[in-house]
Amino acid sequence: MTHILLYTDKLSEGYVILFTGLVIVFCGLLLLTIFFKFGLPFMLYVYKIITKGPDKKVAEISSKVNEEFTGEVAAAISTAIYMYLDEQHDNENAILTIKQARKLYSPWSSKIYGAYNKRL
Repeated sequence: MTHILLYTDKLSEGYVILFTGLVIVFCGLLLLTIFFKFGLPFMLYVYKIITKGPDKKVAEISSKVNEEFTGEVAAAISTAIYMYLDEQHDNENAILTIKQARKLYSPWSSKIYGAYNKRL
């Protein structure tokens, strides 16, 4: 009878550990859900107010066009940047030299040590 009682005690301890673990995990998930649902947007809103101030309205934004900046100027600038970046690379010759290395004898790769030792 004592064996059955000990088995039941261990089984009930396992259920307590299981229930406690499940409660901890689901409480943690619930707290994370609440934080990401309410806490994070509030923190981002406060950060935006502190760093940037309120957003500007569309009517407050003026659209100024620089008359001197034409397509030809943009093409000249992009060509100059392309040519500058193209000069950054080294021009190397495409000759490859392959030399065969001599293989020195090494007892570590010798097959004689991999053979079975026969005992008589």
